Amino acid sequence: MKTIIVVTLTLLAAVSAAPQYRGQPQGQYSTPIPIISQYSVINPDGSYQYSYETGNGISAREEGFLKNAGNPETEAQVAQGQFSYTGDDGIPISLTYTADENGFVAQGAHLPTPPPIPPAIQRALDFLARQPQLQPQPDFSQSRRPNYGRK
Repeated sequence: MKTIIVVTLTLLAAVSAAPQYRGQPQGQYSTPIPIISQYSVINPDGSYQYSYETGNGISAREEGFLKNAGNPETEAQVAQGQFSYTGDDGIPISLTYTADENGFVAQGAHLPTPPPIPPAIQRALDFLARQPQLQPQPDFSQSRRPNYGRK
């Protein structure tokens, strides 16, 4: 009798744990956005250009080249470009950028800017900049040598 109860409970647990296949929710299809213009060129020397513009106001362009090609120590990909679109709040967003061996640098009116340096901190920085640069000098005096138990 106990075996029948255990088997029944096991089957009941297996059936309730089985995946429930429900139909996938159907997404709303939106009107396709037309591509107004598109341009792309990749050259054998590693340089390239691309640009595109869509019907909803999104646009982008970029060009790049391989700097110091063939020199593994200083070879770097360099790119510069821009893109623009209208944000959800209706404000146009435009960003220009460069990317090279020094990193990615973006510029745009919508990007946050750091707060100004407080006057007291600026005075301290100016004071430090006016101070002479001291070069560390090696000290070869005998008093610096370890004794290691010698008298």
